[in-house]
Order: sequence, then C-alpha cells, then structure tokens
Amino acid sequence: MNDAADETAIEVALALGGTIRLGDRLMAVADAAALLDAIARSGSVQGLAAALGLSYRAAWDRLRLLEAAFGRPLVQKTRGHGSALTPAGLALRAALGAAAAGLEPALAREARALEARLRDLVGAAARPLRIAASHDPLLMELVQEMQAGEVAIMGSEEAVAQLADGRVDAAGFHCGPLAPAEAGPPFADLAADPGIALRPLFAREQGLLLAAGNPLGIRTVTDLAARGVRIVNRQKGSGTRRWFDRLLAEHGIPATSLRGYGIEEFTHQAVAAVIASGAADAGLGARAAAERFGLAFLSMGWELYYLAASASLQAGPLDRLAAQAAARAAATPGYRPPD
Repeated sequence: MNDAADETAIEVALALGGTIRLGDRLMAVADAAALLDAIARSGSVQGLAAALGLSYRAAWDRLRLLEAAFGRPLVQKTRGHGSALTPAGLALRAALGAAAAGLEPALAREARALEARLRDLVGAAARPLRIAASHDPLLMELVQEMQAGEVAIMGSEEAVAQLADGRVDAAGFHCGPLAPAEAGPPFADLAADPGIALRPLFAREQGLLLAAGNPLGIRTVTDLAARGVRIVNRQKGSGTRRWFDRLLAEHGIPATSLRGYGIEEFTHQAVAAVIASGAADAGLGARAAAERFGLAFLSMGWELYYLAASASLQAGPLDRLAAQAAARAAATPGYRPPD
C-alpha cells in the first residue's frame, strides 16, 4: 500500500446545490442561500462582501443578479442602518433553509458513504464501519470475530434514526413479525427510501423467556397478568418492546396491570439473566438467550433481523457479514437463514 496515500486525510461535506428556474430566469441555490445568510447575519453589504471574500462592488452585483432572477427586491438598504432582507428576502431565505435542513440527514449519510469509497479509490486505510444495532447475540459474536466494525448497542428505532441522520454507516434492526414497510415509522420510512439498501441477515425466534421448568405454568400471554407474575421488559424504542406492546394490545392486557412492566433492560442476555437470578418470572426475548441461560421458552413467532446501509456504500464488508450471518444462523438454535 502507498504510505502517502494511507496518510491522506479524507473528509467529505455535501451541501444543498442545484438551481431554481423561475420562468426564463435561473437562480443558483447555493449562491442564493449564501448571499441571503450573509446579509441576515452581518446586516450590511460590506459584511456580505467580507463574509464571501468579495469586493463591495462585486457583492452588490451578485445581489442585483439574484434579485433579477427572483423578480423582486430581496435587500433593502437604509441610510445609517445598513442593509436588511425584505419580506420577500426573509421568505426566500427561510424556504432555502428549510430545504437544506430537510436534506441534511441524507447528505450526511451519503457523505459517509462517499468518504468510504474515496478511501478505497486512493488506497487509504479503510475507516472502521460504524454500526448502530439492536442487540442480538449471534450478530454481536460475528461482528467481533470478523472485526466488521464498531458496534453501538441501542433500540431498533434509535439505530434507524442514527442511520437516517448520517451518524453511522449501517443500522441493525428488527420490527417483529411485520415487514419494515408495514411496521410504521421509522421503519416504513427507511423501506421507502431508494437511497437505502436493506439486507435481511437472518430469521430468529422470539418468545417468552420463563424461569427454568416454568414453575408458574405460563402458557399464554394472558397468563402474565395473573397475580404474582413478575416481568422484566426491554427498553422503549427496541423492536422487542414494540412486539411485546403489540402482543399486549392484541390480548387486551393493559400494561399497567403487569407487575414489572416499567423495569427495563437493554439486551436479550440481560433479560435472561434477570429471570435466571429469580428477580423476574418472564420477559420477551430471543430463544438464543433462553438457551444460553437454561430458561424455559414459549415461542411467540419468528422475525427477520435486517442490516440497512446507504445503497452507495461499498457493499463488500456488509455482504460478507450477511453471508456469514446466514451461515451461522443455519447451525444455531433459534435462528434460520433469511427466506
């Protein structure tokens, strides 16, 4: 590898660009936003000129061209009080700012993907992928073994939000027995985004983790509301919590009727450990966690676990992770390859 290339600093910043056509007049979006922002912040054409590195005359010429393109005055100069945006100027600045804010998350996400591709093109050392993921025992083991990236554990909703905002390269999530497009926001939004690629990693079985031997004889979800049954819950925003709340709603069980509903843990292992210790009797989680802690297990069904990333991200590392996850799932109780 070229040492000089390996040390190349690569940083990508993407911003709002493009043009707006008004009749036969054309306005550059980035230029318009920069001019209006500079006037609003400095309160003078001289301040605008200094902010953009222009002469006073050039700054005025740029403003006149923008006003000509927009077809109405955007800046008003008042003797002794500098310059300020007209109502039309304020409205145009607000509209451009709203467009920039709406695109900012997607631009940040694509900037991370472009940076990764550029590092590969110039031979620079690959930056470890940052993955936000809902907890899963099989996935955590694989990522560590393959050194596939840096993983931050969080709920599925937060993982998806971090990918959408461009804070991470990939998100691992699940949304119960529903497909992402049917699961409501933020999963449906992710599935509808053509800039996002969804990889199903594996299917896994979820159900009620119960004390060894199931001493309370719990056979259905409705048994959780019986007197004396203590549950341990997953945190708000996790895919497992969403599934559990859906089960309660389907069976007409008020959450307030469950002892321990407000006790939250952040991983399947933590839920299993609480039950194994005798501090709780039941909690929704993956069969793999029940197997690991010697607990009884009452299946509630299967779900797909997904890995989402920008469609423009180099797919090699993620494809290898997906292939290994499917292979491992085929040989692990409580999992199966995605169908």
